[in-house]
Amino acid sequence: MATASAPVSDTPSESRGRRARFVVPEMWTSLAIGVIWLVVLVDALFGPDIVVSNASGFTRLPSAIILALFAWLATRVVAKQGFGHPGDAD
Repeated sequence: MATASAPVSDTPSESRGRRARFVVPEMWTSLAIGVIWLVVLVDALFGPDIVVSNASGFTRLPSAIILALFAWLATRVVAKQGFGHPGDAD
């Protein structure tokens, strides 16, 4: 006498699908870029100024300008790694 086993479904279960949506790389990339620029905003509002003494007096430069330069560079790197696809050459 032969018995038949229940068919195995290839579709993921509901809890596994929810977990897979939680680990979407694009979401984490967007969150990282958002935090980078949020830090620039907080520094622009509450951060100190860079004071340079020269012959004509003092020059005050907001530190957020320098931080924004590095944030722009970091955004490019994070976006390329997070949003780029493995087969992309450029």
